[in-house]
Amino acid sequence: MILKKTLALVTCGILIVPLFLYAESADKKATDISDETASIESVDWTMHGLDEEETRFSKLSQIDASNVDRLGLAWSYDLESTRSVQATPIVKDGVMYVTSSWSILHAVDAITGKRLWVYDPEVPGDYASKGCCGVVNRGVAYHDGKIFLGAFDGYLHALDAKSGALIWKQDTLERRGEFSYTITGAPRIVAGDKVIIGNGGAEFGVRGYVTAYNVDTGEQQWRWYTVPGDPSKPFENEAMEMAAKTWDPSGKYWKVGGGGTVWDSMAYDSDLNLLYIGVGNGSPWNRDFRSPSGGDNLFLASIVALNPDTGEYVWHYQGTPGDTWDYTHTQQITLADLVIKGELRKVAMQAPKNGFFYVIDRVTGAFISAENFVEVNWATGIDQNGRPIETPGARVKSESVEIVPSSFGAHNWHSMSFNSDTGLVYIPAQGIPLSVAPDLKWEHNTYKPGSTMSGTNWNLGYLFHVAFPETEPFGTLIAWDPVNQKEVWRSEYISPWNGGTLTTAGNLVFQGTADGRFIAYNATTGQPLWQTPVTSGVIAAPITWSKNGRQYVTIAVGWGGIYGLLNKATKYATKGKLFTFELDGQAIMPKATLSTRTNLVAGVPYKPEHVAKGLELYVANCSFCHGTPGIDSGGVIPNLGYSPVGVLKNARLWVKDGIAVDNGMPAFDNLSEEDVEKIIAFVQGTADSIRQALGTQPSKSGDNSPIE
Repeated sequence: MILKKTLALVTCGILIVPLFLYAESADKKATDISDETASIESVDWTMHGLDEEETRFSKLSQIDASNVDRLGLAWSYDLESTRSVQATPIVKDGVMYVTSSWSILHAVDAITGKRLWVYDPEVPGDYASKGCCGVVNRGVAYHDGKIFLGAFDGYLHALDAKSGALIWKQDTLERRGEFSYTITGAPRIVAGDKVIIGNGGAEFGVRGYVTAYNVDTGEQQWRWYTVPGDPSKPFENEAMEMAAKTWDPSGKYWKVGGGGTVWDSMAYDSDLNLLYIGVGNGSPWNRDFRSPSGGDNLFLASIVALNPDTGEYVWHYQGTPGDTWDYTHTQQITLADLVIKGELRKVAMQAPKNGFFYVIDRVTGAFISAENFVEVNWATGIDQNGRPIETPGARVKSESVEIVPSSFGAHNWHSMSFNSDTGLVYIPAQGIPLSVAPDLKWEHNTYKPGSTMSGTNWNLGYLFHVAFPETEPFGTLIAWDPVNQKEVWRSEYISPWNGGTLTTAGNLVFQGTADGRFIAYNATTGQPLWQTPVTSGVIAAPITWSKNGRQYVTIAVGWGGIYGLLNKATKYATKGKLFTFELDGQAIMPKATLSTRTNLVAGVPYKPEHVAKGLELYVANCSFCHGTPGIDSGGVIPNLGYSPVGVLKNARLWVKDGIAVDNGMPAFDNLSEEDVEKIIAFVQGTADSIRQALGTQPSKSGDNSPIE
């Protein structure tokens, strides 16, 4: 603990979260799907969350609590990815569609695991720096023989499901090149003829919106903005006029974007004809900069109901008014009918980042109930009107404060599931400690050494880990009763950032874990019933499906995400894989690839007087990718304290010359040759300090194995 606290103070201002990725290639050859893949007796998984309500509750029960221990591997498939895999696969007519990093889409024979075709949208490598959390993709949508893919660079692709041939391609970005928008979420099909997609990018100073396109032509049908624009111009609709009253124009929020990106959750009630979207955080994060006199800042951190035919606003519920903590409400929205106080209610449920589980009326948006599902310190509860009761000091004004939950969230994008048989919601909950302090140097899109990631145009308004957090990290699977708002059972893990959940009518819950396991639980009691090691930490959610009367369970693995890019709970190098299990399966599990990052870098010459200045440069340009040098070997992105000597000595090639631009690392034109030398000094100096504190010696070779 003493060593950790010392290093936290030495490396003040560094958030241990990575950003950029290195690309990998994929086979782009496409072959037609055989007619043999068609099935007349199949139960498919054709939507991102299984159904329009996003329950992830399968009615299949051939695999159940009495026989799940007989599960064995049916087949495995190589996604040829060395980066984060977050996708929920889609299964339709015997074909499985799954995306890997860089938005590459694979079509696979669902019974044999044989590759059918691969579609690469060819996202430019240098586009990686325009996203906060990796070149990730959470899946595709299917409709009437078409597959819809939202690529990381903001293009929406419609493909022929049989051949992978491109039907149409639509640019979803406003003023391409001026703003750093991305797409990481899965599209949704609503009202029979519209494909809906939102965008990411709030950290980079953008204005959020969600857009509907015609499924056949790609023609834009409507676009709804989540935050108001320039108040000197006419507002797009009455909702934006209403929202503008909750923002302080003195902050000129429209110039810094405002944020509010719709980067993940959506659900649809076809009976009510309402589309529900989850809205993200503000830009910048710190409300004191974007709206100095305060205000709720609608529609940040809200669930909004829209008419899917027109895109018109119907109602909203804001869970975190005046968000300043990156408490997005883009986490999964699940629809259900629950008996509450003797009355059947149509509800929407959500467990967002802020740590409270919400049940709201999905017809009107009226608040019903909310209780914290993890410990929180930013609020003491939610009042009868649905507003949080904030604690004094929760809005950080000067000194460093540890806010719980942190911006990583008590629950992030990792999918939860709702079992209507047990009445329980299964939440991948977590705690990742983080202390924050205002960044008094912050200016919109302005590079300043010492200002967090300003060298890559992040707009936060905060510094991180200025003081060492006091809480401990944790990862937990929580079974939550949404009617009585209480925990029923839990399972503890060794790390945060565990995968999404699946629940079934076989009284089962499935989840992959950060430490590389795939587990089945009794959905009622939480008793572990089966587990198998897989070849990577797992962050995606599993699915189950049936063909010809036989049930299968599939999970995509590949460690990563905003936490996993820098940290990991296994010794494995990340290799994206797809695994399908069946009762009495006999296939052999592939061997995991061990990470080769084992030794702290040693022997790179530097000037000790450069270390302090190197810290400021590192905070502004490197910290969200590579973390604190030498703390550990890193996650998907290498920790520079574990670099081979040759890499650190020749850092100029990467930092200035851009030899890895095509792999996702930008060239830093804002840095001079001397700046690079100072960054090297900080990295090597910190590694030397850690080695001295641990009382260890450099390896005999003085070098490391190549970075995988």
